[in-house]
Amino acid sequence: MRGGTVAVVGGSIAGCAFASAAVRAGADGVVVLERTHGRLADRGLGLCVHDDRAAELADAGALPAGIPAHRLERRRWVVRDPGAGGGGRLVWEQPFPFHSYHWGLLWRGLRAATPDSVVYRQGVTVEGVAGDGGGAEVRLAGGAVERYDLAVGADGYRSVVREAVCPGARPHYAGYVCWRGNLDAARLAELGDATDPHPGAVTTVCFPGGSCVIYRIPGPDGPRVNWVLYAPPPQGGGLRFDDPTSFPPGELTPELSEQLRALLEREFPAYWGAALALTDPADTFVQPIYDLETARVTAGRLLLAGDAATVVRPHNTSGAAKALQDAAAFGAAWRRAESWEGLLDGYQAARGPAGRDLVALARRLGRAQVERTPAWASMSGDEVAAWWQGQLGGAAGIGGQAMPPTAAPAP
Repeated sequence: MRGGTVAVVGGSIAGCAFASAAVRAGADGVVVLERTHGRLADRGLGLCVHDDRAAELADAGALPAGIPAHRLERRRWVVRDPGAGGGGRLVWEQPFPFHSYHWGLLWRGLRAATPDSVVYRQGVTVEGVAGDGGGAEVRLAGGAVERYDLAVGADGYRSVVREAVCPGARPHYAGYVCWRGNLDAARLAELGDATDPHPGAVTTVCFPGGSCVIYRIPGPDGPRVNWVLYAPPPQGGGLRFDDPTSFPPGELTPELSEQLRALLEREFPAYWGAALALTDPADTFVQPIYDLETARVTAGRLLLAGDAATVVRPHNTSGAAKALQDAAAFGAAWRRAESWEGLLDGYQAARGPAGRDLVALARRLGRAQVERTPAWASMSGDEVAAWWQGQLGGAAGIGGQAMPPTAAPAP
């Protein structure tokens, strides 16, 4: 099938990937509707993509070459132990074939790779959508209505398009929070070491009731250290549990900052607690953890992508890969289809079950690593390895599922 017009609501990672996929598949016209003005906020956050997923995505045309990435090779699980030194005691180590990315640099690479034929409109707020067998209507702030053959919801947690596809579907609070931050890797020299002692590794600090993942990422001005800390919700401090982005960078209250400092001092090995404490307040934030699975990812001429379709807890390290896989599957379904209905049915079959599986795995990981943490400090390496396999529940690993070979673009 060739031809037709597509509106992509949201111009972030998923939005850019879908716009490019639609052009490659043969759309006549593609418009991206992004609510922000200027460059998207550079979140500075880190993310990881499994090496196998990255290779598949590159072959499918969904991951452009040349985007800065930092190679990771292993994951080290450590616990606080005064007798083991400031870096903590290693309880288990596993292979970790991933590359880490800076969110802003990844988005810029995807945006730069978006074909020139895509009309990327910024400062456009979409207030509602509707779709039937004949097309999709997009209602903009101010009352204007635009009509397309297909509308893609790449508008994240608070998706307007999801409300039309699955009315009433909302992310659900998981019962714990995620503290996030990143710092200039050069600042580690302040701790007495010129470099991170394990720059090619992910370090996971384990403690009762939580865990923290620490790894390097490339940054606009040099390497950075990215960290993601899962813990029970802090008390007070103005944190709400009905909003997936409660306190963005630079807006932590003094009470919340103090609670984070106390957590680092109480639970972390000395080196890693001091390292995270170097993070500037402007680069630190906290958010409640949510997840969501939807009954469908298509309806009429509407289609959901990325976090609009499925909100997966970050433990699975699959968010960016999943958004790019959605785009690759969309392009593959388009090339196989003879009609819009065939395209939507093909996408639903490919990405509906995949999203639900990712949510289920991330819930298991969250229970094991935050909600029901084991006695890590007393476990042997073999016991930790068995505990890890129990979380996977038969899945091959974290980082997302393998893509079918049909996702590759036609020559």
